[in-house]
Amino acid sequence: MKKTVVINVVGLSKRLIGEHTPFIRSFLEQQHHALIQPVLPAVTCSAQATYLTGMQPSEHGIVGNGWYFKEECEVKFWRQSNKLVQAPKIWEKLRQEFPGFTCANLFWWYNMYSTVDFSVTPRPNYLADGRKIPDVYSHPSLLRDRLQRELGTFPLFHFWGPKTSIASSQWIADAALLTDKWYNPTLSLVYLPHLDYNIQRHGLNFEVLKTDLAEIDSVVKQVVDHFQKQNASIVLLSEYGITNVNHPIHLNRILRQHGYLALRVERGLELLDAGASKAFAVADHQIAHVYINDVAVKDEVAALLKEVPGVDKVLFGKDLKASGLDHERAGDLVVVADSDSWFTYYFWEEDTKAPDFARMVDIHKKPGYDPVEMFTDPSDPFVVPKIIWKLVKKKMGFRTVMDVIPLKAELVKGSHGRIPEDKQDWPVLLHNASAVDKMGKTIKATEVFRILEKIIKPPNHE
Repeated sequence: MKKTVVINVVGLSKRLIGEHTPFIRSFLEQQHHALIQPVLPAVTCSAQATYLTGMQPSEHGIVGNGWYFKEECEVKFWRQSNKLVQAPKIWEKLRQEFPGFTCANLFWWYNMYSTVDFSVTPRPNYLADGRKIPDVYSHPSLLRDRLQRELGTFPLFHFWGPKTSIASSQWIADAALLTDKWYNPTLSLVYLPHLDYNIQRHGLNFEVLKTDLAEIDSVVKQVVDHFQKQNASIVLLSEYGITNVNHPIHLNRILRQHGYLALRVERGLELLDAGASKAFAVADHQIAHVYINDVAVKDEVAALLKEVPGVDKVLFGKDLKASGLDHERAGDLVVVADSDSWFTYYFWEEDTKAPDFARMVDIHKKPGYDPVEMFTDPSDPFVVPKIIWKLVKKKMGFRTVMDVIPLKAELVKGSHGRIPEDKQDWPVLLHNASAVDKMGKTIKATEVFRILEKIIKPPNHE
């Protein structure tokens, strides 16, 4: 077996590799590389599951970052159990062939109750008084304590929310190096999310992004240097490229206006009632799963959505199967945005009736993905004093909520999920392994599994 590290540089595309990423550019020029035709949807959980199983969402079941759990009549995002992935993973296959094989997973998704040997993943403490305390979950459990003694508490609020920064990727990289030092796994999977943030905020604005690109380039160099000293195979890859958008589409508001959406009103605020709706949308970047509880309206809902400005495709039946999304978890319809558009989860028509969680970073209560969680309101000159005062009250023991997220979807300038027309915006795979001497200029997302397997296996193993 060949010791290998796979560094997942989220959002990295050929377009981003250049003067601001000198180390990654040098790695690309000196090693093997290919563009990856993204899986649909080109989102975190679906892409990672495809890479690690070699299968499409129709086979492994990860149809997005979240979906409608039909038995519970609830939309759930960012679940963490590895048992949700309904296919064998690469480490399970290699362990059967090589009894000494071990794997460490640092922050790739579905990393709880996994069969990897060593795992670390974000897992806050949710206290009874409403506080959310940064923390991680690990296997073995003592790894969590050992890492946080060495590195400090995982910087959760720099991992997602308005305060995102290089601090979270740096912590993950440092944790990966310590885990390798302590346990020496055969395969290390390392997730570096930093580029995900400002490209969604600002789009492909290199005047803004040059700092982010330089920061992630430095962290990648640290990880590569560590593993090169051990003569390990190095793989850099990404899950998707992020492209410019200017047009948010509120599918649930459209379904509401046509009488398909059901709502509950609690304390004067509106909540989506998925189980009682004839049809509703689960938005996930540039993809939306539309679930139909009343089969009689399916055709008319499909016809309605095809006419929505900014909708590129409405997939169902044979088209859904051809796209690799024919799975019971997927929507009855899957809607794909055009290149300038993305989907919000918004279902209220008056901001005064938006649910309380809409103005908070709350990835588990929202029935869809919300990139606006990375913003505070730029038109509010008092937002920083408000945040400071709320933090002071929390420290004094008063219950308060961090309701500082604006309801302004137009702030978002970058998104992903569809397959971009320009290959410069496709994800990339770079590696230094001589064992893989032939790799096309473009590969399918399902081929990443085979390439990783070949890199890790001994050259003479058949």
